[in-house]
Parts: sequence; structure tokens; C-alpha cells
Amino acid sequence: MLNSICRLSHTLIEPRACMNDSEWKTNDSNSVALEKFKRDSAYIDKNGKLRNFNHKKVSRKKSGSLRGRGWKYGSGFVDGIFPVLSPAAQEILDFVEKGVESERIWSSLDMFPATLDLWDDIFTVAVQLRMKKKWDSIISICRWILLRSSYKPDVICYNLLIDAFGQKLQYKEAESTYLQLLETRCIPTEDTYALLIKAYCLSGLLEKAEAVFAETRSYGLPSSAVVYNAYMNGLMKGGNSNKVEEIFQRMKRDACKPTTETYTMLINLYGKAGKAFMALKMFHEMMNQKCKPNICTYTALVNAFAREGLCEKAEEVFEQMQEAGLEPDVYTYNALMESYSRAGYPYGAAEIFSLMQHMGCEPDRASYNILVDAYGRAGLQDDAEAVFEDMKRVGITPTMKSHMVLLSAYSKMGSVNKCEEILNQMCKSGLKLDTYVLNSMLNLYGRLGQFGKMEEVLTVMEKGSYAADISTYNILINRYGQAGFIERMEEFFQLLPSKGLKPDVVTWTSRIGAYSKKKLYLRCLVIFEEMIDAGCYPDGGTAKVLLAACSNEDQKEQVTTVIRTMHKDMKTELPV
Repeated sequence: MLNSICRLSHTLIEPRACMNDSEWKTNDSNSVALEKFKRDSAYIDKNGKLRNFNHKKVSRKKSGSLRGRGWKYGSGFVDGIFPVLSPAAQEILDFVEKGVESERIWSSLDMFPATLDLWDDIFTVAVQLRMKKKWDSIISICRWILLRSSYKPDVICYNLLIDAFGQKLQYKEAESTYLQLLETRCIPTEDTYALLIKAYCLSGLLEKAEAVFAETRSYGLPSSAVVYNAYMNGLMKGGNSNKVEEIFQRMKRDACKPTTETYTMLINLYGKAGKAFMALKMFHEMMNQKCKPNICTYTALVNAFAREGLCEKAEEVFEQMQEAGLEPDVYTYNALMESYSRAGYPYGAAEIFSLMQHMGCEPDRASYNILVDAYGRAGLQDDAEAVFEDMKRVGITPTMKSHMVLLSAYSKMGSVNKCEEILNQMCKSGLKLDTYVLNSMLNLYGRLGQFGKMEEVLTVMEKGSYAADISTYNILINRYGQAGFIERMEEFFQLLPSKGLKPDVVTWTSRIGAYSKKKLYLRCLVIFEEMIDAGCYPDGGTAKVLLAACSNEDQKEQVTTVIRTMHKDMKTELPV
């Protein structure tokens, strides 16, 4: 296996498909596993009780609906309603999607007669391109309108450009487009400001975003949910989620009524932060405000519970969505599957997968990945591989993530040979291995005490095009420390500054843990002080290894006092 990695060092780690209705088709070798999830809607819940799904309650219609992602700002199109492409528009779209340079696109557009039909076709194409996130193509078409065509550009054209530049984090170009809009005496709309604010947020320029927000007032525009929503969306995607709630509160103070999109974003925000209870609270506020949730809202709430493995709550929301007259789509089914996977009930996830197919909603790659992961988490690696093979059989090409969830399943069981086989399969499939994959193999070898192979993987990473990150060194420090190779552990720790890496709480805790295992209490305290001096603060794992180093009650009391004092002063969430 390692020879294969070395040879490739210059480039260098989802469930059974149904064919007809809900009948599983697989080979005879998997017949035992097949019978397991043929059981009619039965599974064991977390309390050990046998439960059944009520199919009529879970989904009432044999159909699936896909969420639309149309152009939301200024074009007149709404999500889920897409214009039909004319033959000319389809021809333009096909040509643009070939990835040719702008000059060739412009020359081709020059050949069309300047008619109103062409104008409509161009913006229809722009909507399609935006759905596919083809920002460069949108920029090329809109710049042709501005620079080469005989059309007088309107605000929609400028809005498309601002949006495309913002998505590419080219805020200066977005800003320049806005100024050009003003110079041509084109009147900006609330959508223009929304997109410009979002562009600044995506680039992390919050002061500029706030300045544009203030400018909307100077133009006499009232508080608009469109602008507020774009502001919050930009903050979330720009990595400034902590400011979203502040903007939401300002929105309510300005007597601007939150929309379905507003609440859906906040439910998503709390769900991703592991605060399902806050997501539910936001959902209740939404209902109290007579704001009607849509399928995205319900899916966001199901996802919030899924991330915490609260499968019963996720199922309740799923049923509530059905009662509201909304038909679940593939994203909703996937979210419900994820909830059972994380709760440790793989056959519950398999039941949802089967139900999804029975209801006519086609599973996607994510569906298969979730089911592979569900079996892998439960230690059912043979079932996980059967699902992986079925995914390929139905024509879905496994991605890096698909291979990773299968690799994780076998890694969990310590199956080195199988993991090496999967790694070689990834290389043969043309997938470029990354640091995360190699870290997984590094951790597997270290966990099994195969330090020679672990060092070989590290050599491949150092000689290849793989940047060893802090996780790489955390694995090395932890594995050598736990095995009692203190000197080797310290060598890797001392290497971090030369690699441009800063120790994090996992690094320090792993280092302390090595000495804690040997009951070297004073040495643990010295390293703990170094950790604090370096500006890294403890978590629950740090407290655990420090307490494990104690040999008497006095030492335990001393550690507990120090940690609790820090918890109070630093406002950490350390449980002691």
C-alpha cells in the first residue's frame, strides 16, 4: 500500500439501491444483510423498544420535490419557477458552458441580431448559470452587454454582476460595478444594496457592509427584509456567524418583519452550532408571528436535530411537515437518515432510504454516503461496503467523501488491509488523495502500534505535495505519547514552530496526557502553565488528563480549583 502512495506522491486518503419499487436487488452473498432491513418498518429505539414507522403518516404521496434555486434578486424569477429555454437560449448556454474565453463568447453574441427576444434569452441563460454557480460566465455575458452590445443595461444586469463578483470575493469589482451603475444614472434597488452588502460580508469587510447598509437610509429606502436577509446570509457565509443574531435583533427593532428566509437562516445557524433547542425556539417564534415555514425551514430543523442524533425529534418535525401539506424532498429524507445514523440506528436510516425510494424520491450521492456512514458507525462494515457497491451499480460515481466514509468504517474496526485496499482503489479511480485521508491512515497505524508504517506515511507527506497540518502532528504527538515514547513525542512538539504551526488545545492535552499516564503530576502542571502562557485555554479533555495525573486528594483538589477558577474568569464551557 505504501509503495502505491509513494508512486503517487507527486499527485497524492451510501446504502443499497432499489431497482423497482422498494425491492432490494443484490447478490446472494449479501442476502443475510438484505433480510435485516426488509423487516417491515421495524427498528429498535434508543430505549430498546421495538418501534414501527407508520408509512401513511410519514409520507402520503408517491412523489418527491426538488427545491428550486432561481435568481432571487431583481430578475422577477422566484425559487422553483424557471423559465423554459428557447432554442437560441439553449444554444448560447451550451456554448458558454464549454468554458471558452470571453472574447469567443462576445464574438458569438455579436452575431445575433439585437432583438428583445435575444435580451430575454440572455437573462434566461444568466438565471441558469447562476443556478449552476458559473460566476465567470455570468461576468462575461454581462460585460458584453455593458461594453459591446447596443442594449442599454438596466439594474438587473448590474445586480447580476455585483452578485457574481461578490461570490468570487472580488469586492473591488463589485464596488466598481455599483459606482458604474450610479454614473449611468441607473437607480439602485434594494436588491442592489443587498448584493453589495453580501459581497462585502463574504470578503470579511464588515465596516464597508455597515456603511452600505447606512447608505440605504440616505436614499430613503425603508427597512427591507431583502437587505437584512442578505446581510445575515453574507455574515454566515463569510464566517461571522456571531454577528448574525445582532443584525436579527436590529431588524426587529426597526419594525422590519422577518420573512420565512430570515427564520430559516437562523434555524440553520443554530443547528450548525449544535443548538437544536435554540433552532426549535426560533421555529416556534416563527409560527407565533404567523410566518409560514417552507420545506427548507422544516429541513433545516430536521438537520438541527440530526446533528445531535435526536432522531425522535427529527421524526416529529418530519411528520409535522407532512401535516402542513409539504412533500419531503431528497434533502429532507437525507436529514432524517442522518439523525438515525448519528443516533446509532443504522436500520432506521436504511428504512428511511427504502421509504424514500418507495415514495418516488430518487436517492442522491449524499443519501448513499449517509447510509454507508450509518453502517460504518455501527461497526457493520460489510453492509457499508454492500451499499457502496450498490451506489456504483446504479451509476453514481463515488467521490472522495464516499471513499472516506467507507475507509472510516474499516478503520473503526482496525482492518488495515481493507483500508489499504480502499486507498489503492481511490488512486486507481483518479482521486487525488489529500491531507485528511493520509491523516486517517496515520491515525490507524498509530492506534494499532504500527509506528514504522506511520513514519512511512509521514515521509510520503513530507516529500509529496501534502501539507502536514496541526491535526497531523496532533496524531503523532498523541500516538507516541500514549505508547510511552516521550522523547519522540517531544521531538514532534518542538518541530511545530519550524513548520509554521501553532499548538492547539488538542496538542497540549495530548502532551499532558503522555505524562499523566506515568503519574508525573508536577510535569503535567508545568506543561499546563506553558499552555496558558501560550494563550491556549483548557477544555474538558485537559481537565480529564490533569485529574488522571493526580495521586492523592490534595492534588485533585488543587487541579479542580485551578480549572474552576479559569472557567469562571475565562468564561469557558469546561465541565469539571
